[in-house]
Amino acid sequence: MRYPFGLLTGSSLALLLFTLLAWLVVPPQAPRPLEEMMLSLTELSDAPADLSPSEPTTTQISLPSPPPAVAPPAFAQNTDSMITLPSPELPPRETPEVELDAPLPELIETPPEPAPEPQPKLQPKLLPSPAPSAEPKPQLVAEPAPASLREPVVDVGSSVRPTRRVPPQYPSRARRRGLEGHVVVQFVIRADGSVDTGSLKVLEARPRKVFEQVARQAIADWRFEPARGLRRARQRLEFQLR
Repeated sequence: MRYPFGLLTGSSLALLLFTLLAWLVVPPQAPRPLEEMMLSLTELSDAPADLSPSEPTTTQISLPSPPPAVAPPAFAQNTDSMITLPSPELPPRETPEVELDAPLPELIETPPEPAPEPQPKLQPKLLPSPAPSAEPKPQLVAEPAPASLREPVVDVGSSVRPTRRVPPQYPSRARRRGLEGHVVVQFVIRADGSVDTGSLKVLEARPRKVFEQVARQAIADWRFEPARGLRRARQRLEFQLR
């Protein structure tokens, strides 16, 4: 029983495989040649009803006619509007009555005004110059030069020591601002030990225009030991906040 069943099954499979191989091996059929069709834009009224596939024919296609042109709407010139504007009431104008036969006013001729007379020009009068006075003019008398310029001066520098030293006053403005500095003053010492105030000269000041005046005022009251002749000295004053 198994043997006939197996033989039948194997035969069926072999037949199926042979059919598949034959379908793959057989060449395909040649494609059907394309038919050329000519289209013309004419009406189909004259075309034949039966067309055979063997004879090529042309198919006529008609296009729809274009729509008629539509004229633009014309605007009505005279339209009746339901809205009425009130007309303004103007007061009647009064036209003055002019008499055509009224006489014209008489013309009066006015004489021209006389031209103004030119005024005489005033000439300046020359006053007589005053006579020169016979009084003699005051003559300028030259003052004698100070002793510091007439006598020879010996330069002693800063080696000389004062016997009386007046400390300078600290300027209140510099104290408020917290400023410190120094001043170098040159001066001439007389023979009696006093300071010639006309010879005070500031050589150096840092900062400037802060301590110069108080330094000159203090050195003017200094005293030194008497000596022969004039001496030129220099002193450096320090200004420091304590």
